[in-house]
Amino acid sequence: MHLSGPVYLILAIAASAAMTLVLKAFKTEGTNRYAIILGNYVTCIIIGFLILADKTSVLQIDPETLLFGALGGVLFVVSLVLLQRSIEVNGAILTSAFSRMGLVVPLIVSIAFLGEKPRLIQFAGMLIVLIAICIINGKKDQRLDGISPILLICVLLAGGFSDCMAKIFNYFGMQTQNDLYILMVFFTAGVLTFILLLTEYKKTGKFGGIKDFVAGIAVGIPNYFSASLLLKALADVPAFIAYTVFSTGVLLLITAISLILFKERLKKTQAIGIGLILIALVLLNI
Repeated sequence: MHLSGPVYLILAIAASAAMTLVLKAFKTEGTNRYAIILGNYVTCIIIGFLILADKTSVLQIDPETLLFGALGGVLFVVSLVLLQRSIEVNGAILTSAFSRMGLVVPLIVSIAFLGEKPRLIQFAGMLIVLIAICIINGKKDQRLDGISPILLICVLLAGGFSDCMAKIFNYFGMQTQNDLYILMVFFTAGVLTFILLLTEYKKTGKFGGIKDFVAGIAVGIPNYFSASLLLKALADVPAFIAYTVFSTGVLLLITAISLILFKERLKKTQAIGIGLILIALVLLNI
């Protein structure tokens, strides 16, 4: 069944938000930090293979699909490793801010290289989103001593290009092989994560617990559909709108659910940032 681009985008937002909420529900801290991630990717690989109408198509994958999928998987894992390292060096606040600012990469790529032309009012919407992200992640007493600016920039670029691969494939690849592309992304990421898991095992002498792998499986289900649905949305929705609405939509949905179900309270800066995001979403869709 073919749905419209905006509907695919809304479903992708819901699936992505579900990933965060599942992790929040499990509240698991693995003895091997890659256990959840591997369980996630294995689940995505299984779902991706089962979804294929013709299972033998994996033997007939187009070279471009293979290349883009493998590159997307590598970027997934590289961005994850850089994110973890940056949290250790720069702290969670700065790392989170730069990770979210990675949104600028697919926006720049889609406008500068893929021929998309947002109107001035939509440019204003994108700028407001970036300002809102800075406000939400900002903290006045954040210390800047001992930070690694290069590592922060690498986090921004790796995460941004990782997100951007879906649009690049959508532009250059064969849309009839969307499912094969997603499968190759998760297969590559799964293999690399398994290597990291073994490396961590050599350091700690422990694999993750059963709860970690179960959490990974639970996360993998919405993760697969989030990636797949976003790729389908990009076929109909301009990337500068799709990525901005996706990023902000996930944030708004998680915030709303956290307020309602988990009784969390917003800080003043968070409330201001979310208000700006709502304004930006209106501007982007005018």
